[in-house]
Amino acid sequence: MMSEFDSIISKISDYVQHYQAKEESLQEAKTCFFDSIACAFMALEHEQVKKFIDIDYIKNSEGSIRVIGTDLKTNALDATFLNGALIRWLDFNDTWLAKEWGHPSDNLSIILALVDYLKEHRDTSLNFKEVLNFMVMAHEIQGALAIENSLNKRGIDHVALVKVASAAVGAKMLGYTDHQIKAVISNAFVDGQSLRTYRHFPNTGARKSWAAGDASARALKQVFISEVSDESYPSVLTEKYWGFNEVLMGKSPLKLDRELSSYVMDNILYKVSFPAEFHAQTAAEAAISLAPKIKGKIHDIKEIKIFTQEPGVRIISKKGPLNNYADRDHCIEYIVAWCLLNGNLDSNSYSDSSANDENIEKLRELTNTIEEQAYTDKYYDLNDRAIPNKVVVSMKTGEMFEKEVLYPLGHKKRRLESESFLKEKFQKSMEQQDIATDELIKFYDEKNLDSINIYGLLNYIYK
Repeated sequence: MMSEFDSIISKISDYVQHYQAKEESLQEAKTCFFDSIACAFMALEHEQVKKFIDIDYIKNSEGSIRVIGTDLKTNALDATFLNGALIRWLDFNDTWLAKEWGHPSDNLSIILALVDYLKEHRDTSLNFKEVLNFMVMAHEIQGALAIENSLNKRGIDHVALVKVASAAVGAKMLGYTDHQIKAVISNAFVDGQSLRTYRHFPNTGARKSWAAGDASARALKQVFISEVSDESYPSVLTEKYWGFNEVLMGKSPLKLDRELSSYVMDNILYKVSFPAEFHAQTAAEAAISLAPKIKGKIHDIKEIKIFTQEPGVRIISKKGPLNNYADRDHCIEYIVAWCLLNGNLDSNSYSDSSANDENIEKLRELTNTIEEQAYTDKYYDLNDRAIPNKVVVSMKTGEMFEKEVLYPLGHKKRRLESESFLKEKFQKSMEQQDIATDELIKFYDEKNLDSINIYGLLNYIYK
């Protein structure tokens, strides 16, 4: 007699088999789709990314699956890896903040790979709405698990949830049975999970830029394996001694009590103006607004205080040397110092040459980052979902300048305000790319989802 699968696995499987998002959620997914592509285009301008595109074993492998902004065709797993790395590289794609954090658009990499794969190898075509619905479901699985569970407190990286979401949606895209989908999800949980080591001092490194692409590619591998082998591990979560909860979660076993719908996509956060870890987005905006007031007075600053939420302290407050780009874009004190000094923030703000400005370190030494309990409460309130920061600059003269920002520009409460900026972000991302900009803008502006041919659109995104 076959064992019943753990309830969380069954719940996710039922969801991906039956859910259909409403028009409003699909429109949000369309915005998220183009924002993710913009992030990938911008990443291609960076030398380290180009090295990944040129990895010999990927470049020389045979395949028909395309990579964003390039003429590279490779196998489905490596295309998933590269597209995931491109979308995530600059820390500029969407964000979800709860007990666990993450970037649900990381799952777009497996969706894009399978759109190509299904057409080329399975004679199966999809429409744009179907692709957007897959995005909604991947967002929901990752985000709902993040609302109820904290992997980070166990030292596990959030890309474990990317693997689960990608596995479930990937299995659905390939038309698997209920049993096969559950088997794939069980495999995603049993698969080795990444540690958060590479996100924190003193080990912060570039792996955080490709870890999600790796997780999504591993999910796709599990999807393909389950097509030829009955890889079922029904009690992977709850098994005594050997299960996910017993081994990894301690006294906080994985939960998924929420109903799965489109909540995550409907409330997703966009990084509109600043490529920085999301808990620092409002701090950057606050510091930039203060920059004109302290221009020419940098050496008169006595103290800087950053009031933030608890995760802002735990994740991105850092003392001591910052060794690389990845260290700097996850340091709230560096971000605030740069913004106060320059009145702006872009992907070049974290380069080695930018970090050579001795004033940055002087301001970091003057900065104290403090948890504000009211901010933490607003952060965890699911009806509010604020990401507040306040920057206070005290001068030796006794003057004091302060600015509080509760919601970043990409927050749902500022969605209308952000629309023009998101479009500008997409337009700017294409400036250095040899692609048909005018045609892609037509797709961007098209409101009728039924009229968008996904393959026509993708032909302009790939070379």
